[in-house]
Amino acid sequence: MKKKKREYQSSELVKSFARIYGFEHKLIAFDIKDFLEEYLDESLFNEIRSVNIENKCVIIKIDSPLLKHDFKMRKNFYLKKFQDKFGTEKFNDLQIL
Repeated sequence: MKKKKREYQSSELVKSFARIYGFEHKLIAFDIKDFLEEYLDESLFNEIRSVNIENKCVIIKIDSPLLKHDFKMRKNFYLKKFQDKFGTEKFNDLQIL
């Protein structure tokens, strides 16, 4: 099936609007949160309050002190996972709050 000139997938439109209006990093933050939901146990995932990206830095806010400590200990591991999945040019640091 050949696409007509103005026929787009909805995900392509969302990405296009995100690029135009400057909230592309928010879509990536949602993708990171989805990745963590698949990767972590449900009870651990529920301890994650938010995921944001600011100035090429992934910022993850975690409620549980134990999970926060685990993320800090494995910071390089998670950063490498995110860079492998979403691209190294998107972010270069990970901050756990």
